[in-house]
Amino acid sequence: MIQLFNVSKKYGAFRDALLDVSFHVASGEFVFLTGPSGAGKSTLLRLLFLEEPPTSGQIIVNGRNIGVLPPSQTPYLRRTMGVVFQDFKLIARKTVFENISYVQNVLGLPRAEQKRRAYHVLKRVGLHHQMNAYPDELSGGEQQRVAIARAIVNEPTLLLADEPTGNLDPVLAEEIMRLFVEFNIRGTTVVVATHDLELIRRMGKRTLTLERGRLHDPDRPREAAPIVREAPFLPVS
Repeated sequence: MIQLFNVSKKYGAFRDALLDVSFHVASGEFVFLTGPSGAGKSTLLRLLFLEEPPTSGQIIVNGRNIGVLPPSQTPYLRRTMGVVFQDFKLIARKTVFENISYVQNVLGLPRAEQKRRAYHVLKRVGLHHQMNAYPDELSGGEQQRVAIARAIVNEPTLLLADEPTGNLDPVLAEEIMRLFVEFNIRGTTVVVATHDLELIRRMGKRTLTLERGRLHDPDRPREAAPIVREAPFLPVS
């Protein structure tokens, strides 16, 4: 599902956000990414979501070498991913339904299909009764569940979450983690960045630790980069 080979990311001449990072996440795996603030967790997720390119190294996502992916094909690969942010990134002037259906609207799906999908994912996170509410009418935990529903509405094969419980109390954090586990059981590959070591300990999942841009992953041996030959990329409906 995800393979990184000797990936580095520099900002300017003197700031190394990531240094020679290599790891592999198998399809259907649940992995935590941890480390102190500034260790490179958010940078790594941005690289996986194609928000930024690596300075060097090779990244394979869903069998695609994203370093040589034509810009025109980036949206198709992103449709196979869901992303959850710590600050939710909900649009305040739009209802819950409109926030979740924004991407479907851009894709031109009929409104009836948008509503069906929105209701389905909101039911999965226990908020189907809040479709017409606005974000400021919801609690922090409810807003995060809406953000998760938005991330999974396209049934992604890969779910990335950047500190999704950072603004929540321990009880709500456990609730959000249970949702991620449920999606993982259904087959979605999940990567969660968090600095909450107690939460990681309770979950008992494989953990990758970043320290000053370098990765410590005791569960995986170092791998040699493969030769990846590009094949035509088929759009995901």
